[in-house]
Formats: sequence, C-alpha cells, structure tokens
Amino acid sequence: MGSNFLTLSKKQEDLIRKTVDMSVFVAPITADAITTLTDADKLLKALPAGYEDVGLINSDGAQFSREIEKSDITSAGRVTPTRSDITSDTTQLEIGCQETKLVTIGLHTGADVAGIVPDPTTGEVQIAKPERPKPKKYRCLAIGVDENEAGEIYVARFLPRAEVEEVGDQAYQSEEDEALLWPVTLTGRYDRTAGYSELWLFGGPGWFSMLTAMGF
Repeated sequence: MGSNFLTLSKKQEDLIRKTVDMSVFVAPITADAITTLTDADKLLKALPAGYEDVGLINSDGAQFSREIEKSDITSAGRVTPTRSDITSDTTQLEIGCQETKLVTIGLHTGADVAGIVPDPTTGEVQIAKPERPKPKKYRCLAIGVDENEAGEIYVARFLPRAEVEEVGDQAYQSEEDEALLWPVTLTGRYDRTAGYSELWLFGGPGWFSMLTAMGF
C-alpha cells in the first residue's frame, strides 16, 4: 500500500542547528592535536597546553569554505563525464579577529610571538616585517555551541596543520561601526601524524539526547 506525502516525509524542527556562540582556538604546531572533544559527562574537555582563544570576532563569525577540484574524462557519445577524479580538496577558515592581543597580532603579522618582548620601561612592542616571511603552521580548533532541553550541543572542526594563507585589509578609521580587525584566512593542510587535513567533531549532552532522532 502506498503512502501520502505527510506519511512518507520526515521533517524534524528539533534537528535545525544554529551556532549561538563560538570560539576559535589556535596553538603552535608543536602542541598536541585534538583527539576527543568531550569527557564522560559529555561536556567539553580541557584543551591541550598551548591552545589560545582568539577572542571576539566580527559578526561574520567563522566562515568555512571548501574547494573541490576534479579532473573529468569525457567519452564519445556521452554528454556527461564518464570518469571523475578529485585532484584537490581544500578547507579554508576566515575570521576577523576584533581583540588586539599577542595571539591575534601573531596570526596577522606572521611574527614569532614567543620571541616578542615588550620594552621593560615603556611596554612598547615592535614587529619588523622580514624580507622573505616564512609561513607558520598552527593547530586550529573552531567550536560552535547550540542548546536544547538536554543541554549544550557542540559542532566543531579541527585543522591539525593550518597555515595563514591570506591576511585581510586592516583599516584605521572611525566612521564605520567596526572595530580594528586582525583578519586572517587559514588553510588546512594534510598532517601526516594525524592522518587527515580536517576533523569534524560533534558532542555535548544535547547532542547525545538527539542521537536516535538524527539517525545514529
């Protein structure tokens, strides 16, 4: 016996997620990689040593993009490719950091922040742009949080080997409703030790409560 559309369809409003808050953490490439997000209580574990929150970012949030390139083989008599191979699959994360502090200055300038020492008398800090900058590698973890009746829901993405690919424009101005930004775009690279270039992580007590509804 057939079904009408209402019987056949399954639409669940409770599964619509939104990141009501979020943070982006970066660490030196020498820091431990993220292996698990939550503990036995289903809450967030403490991050390994070296991870720092970049702090407040602009209202665009953490913008992830994924670019996939393919090589297509075409055949006579066929109007669609008869074979496609993925040749590139790259993830990028764009953030506009609003807080001016050591970690955001380091990301934007590419300076070795471990070597930055303020003047002991004046507190002045100077960073000279080298003639041939060397790209720095970072660990990068973005955590978005939502919530339902059971508690917090975590949706996270981890780049074990991220490199600052681009730095955005920085404006010294007072007309627009925008803070002084330290905008950067990080690209995920393959990490041989971790065995991947990006890891998605989901958890939290709210997530646990919806496992069956989500199809797990």
